[in-house]
Amino acid sequence: MYMGLVQGVARIARAETLPGRIALTLEFPDALTDGLVLGASVAIEGVCLSVTGIDGTFIGFDATKGTLEKTNLGTLGRDRVNIERSAKMGDEIGGHIVAGHVSGTAEIVGIDTTSDEHMWIKFRVPMPWAKYVFVHGFLAVNGCSLTVAEQDGDVFTVNLIPETIRQTTFGLYRAGDRVNFEVEHQTMVLVETIERTMTAAAERLFPKLG
Repeated sequence: MYMGLVQGVARIARAETLPGRIALTLEFPDALTDGLVLGASVAIEGVCLSVTGIDGTFIGFDATKGTLEKTNLGTLGRDRVNIERSAKMGDEIGGHIVAGHVSGTAEIVGIDTTSDEHMWIKFRVPMPWAKYVFVHGFLAVNGCSLTVAEQDGDVFTVNLIPETIRQTTFGLYRAGDRVNFEVEHQTMVLVETIERTMTAAAERLFPKLG
């Protein structure tokens, strides 16, 4: 479990394509290796991965075929990734609860940097996921907990403050890039519960003839 608060950026030191997986070696900031052990969970671009190797600040991970098909880890066009260590009891909840189970990938369709160094980024999500995105609701994008500022169908917009840009890889993004997104779990449960309830009510009120 994570809070969606990106703790730093890691450099991709090596990405080796192997049968059914990619073996990643990331160079972590020194402060984020403290207490890290084999098998520990770390969010890489919002994807929950387990540590497979530790050599100083060089940390190994495996991204399997299923993970690569659902996320952007196999098609990254840059050598930097967002990272967050798993949450611990007593940690401040400053974002929202993120599972690290990515819903899918979204396309960046627009970026605007304002004079006050804020960034507005527009993303297009696959239409089946759009019903879980609401203005002022939470969404995790490449592991970062963000608040939706605007929505128009399957396109949503977020506003990034300078500190978020500094702490993450968002400043490297370009239109056309694909990012991982994870819808907020409670929102998804609420939407699906309402849909099932309304469907059941409609079937009772308007039973199928014959």
